[in-house]
Amino acid sequence: MPLVRISLRAGKSAEYRRAIADGIHRAMVETLAAPEHDRFQVVTEHDADGLIYDPTYLGIQRSDDVVLVQITLSAGRKPPQKRDFMARAAALLADNPGLRPQDLFINLVEVAWENWSFGDGKAQYTE
Repeated sequence: MPLVRISLRAGKSAEYRRAIADGIHRAMVETLAAPEHDRFQVVTEHDADGLIYDPTYLGIQRSDDVVLVQITLSAGRKPPQKRDFMARAAALLADNPGLRPQDLFINLVEVAWENWSFGDGKAQYTE
């Protein structure tokens, strides 16, 4: 755990995409106690028709640089820890690659520990 899915508009450089992925991972390590080497991320680019979002939901002004991040992780973190993660991710991505905090959408999906297999056809957390 965790599994991170990052969706953004097509056309950004490889360095930009990597900075997003690196910043999210660093924020997870610093605030959610994710192990440093437990890194599984999928970065997907979408054309304008494939990335649909409300540009003003909850009064937040989003641009076409919006990045949607969905993280599936094992259950157990408390709300303050989740808030710290979201704030840290926004700060790191504002620093590099320069993503506006308004353009970072994060969704955390918690699952039970027994719902993971890291390979070998085993549910490692049940053994």
